[in-house]
Amino acid sequence: MGDLGPHIGKHVDRNLALELVRVTEAAALSASRWMGKGDKNAADGAAVDAMRKAFDTLSISGTVVIGEGEMDEAPMLYIGEKIGLGGPVVDIAVDPLEGTTLTAKGGPNAMAVLALAEGGGFLHAPDIYMDKLAVGPGLPDGVVDIDASPEENLRNLARAKKCDVSDLVVCLLDRDRHKDKIKACRAAGARIMLIPDGDVFGVVACSQPEVGIDMYLGSGGAPEGVLAAAALRCIGGQMQGRLMYENDEQIARAREMGITDPQRKYKLEDMARGDVMFAATGVTTGPMLRGVRWHGAGAVTHSIVMRSKSGTVRYVEGHHNFALKPKAFAG
Repeated sequence: MGDLGPHIGKHVDRNLALELVRVTEAAALSASRWMGKGDKNAADGAAVDAMRKAFDTLSISGTVVIGEGEMDEAPMLYIGEKIGLGGPVVDIAVDPLEGTTLTAKGGPNAMAVLALAEGGGFLHAPDIYMDKLAVGPGLPDGVVDIDASPEENLRNLARAKKCDVSDLVVCLLDRDRHKDKIKACRAAGARIMLIPDGDVFGVVACSQPEVGIDMYLGSGGAPEGVLAAAALRCIGGQMQGRLMYENDEQIARAREMGITDPQRKYKLEDMARGDVMFAATGVTTGPMLRGVRWHGAGAVTHSIVMRSKSGTVRYVEGHHNFALKPKAFAG
């Protein structure tokens, strides 16, 4: 991984990417035991606990920069927490359960997600909203712009893709705050995919042709924006984001985290720099990942792992036999 080269060899680098899958698998397996039980906090707690324990097996010197909150708010995976057995110095961004409500209700697209970068590679985003715009790979630089109107962006995207605006699908979180954007996209002729939660999926899906999303638009959590940017750095695509502040206290908090320009328009490389790895495991089934499937002897998981260094994307199906450990991941 770039500057990590002197410390770890090429094959160990590859192995680390696959080791990250073991971490997201552990979180997904634990969270899935709470699928449909109506308790999003229990599902999230199970995912956090399992992910934190799995990190203890990795040979890294990691610092959590996107996590479950401040040290006084989160007992584990808090911002600034040191994790790993020792090794290459890396930044860690995690969302042990992206889609807590989805999991509690048995809805689609819940995932366990993490990303890893060289030290200093991730934007230290405060836990506030971020306005986001993303498209997939293979398009001219600057084909869309967060400061342009939805209509203008859709026209430019359609021109670049050599299609009609009516062929395009825009993904947004199903929120009242997006009603004007939804109206503008429909007026321009685009089709809309509204998702209840999980905007990491929405952004990453732009780079997956089989999912059928051409653009992600709208506001969601800033930490999730950094995670999504890490994925696009690995798989290709364009993304822009701008932090959204509700009060002076949030602006002051951002300044404490090193953000000097509150109105800055962040590009993909501003949010995730250098060599990056990304991994996610499905908790519930969606267009990109299948959810955990339990059976008598264990479970089957479906994950994705990416590396920016090689541009490689791998889908991993894990078969977990718990016959010798019947209480494992009991939830």
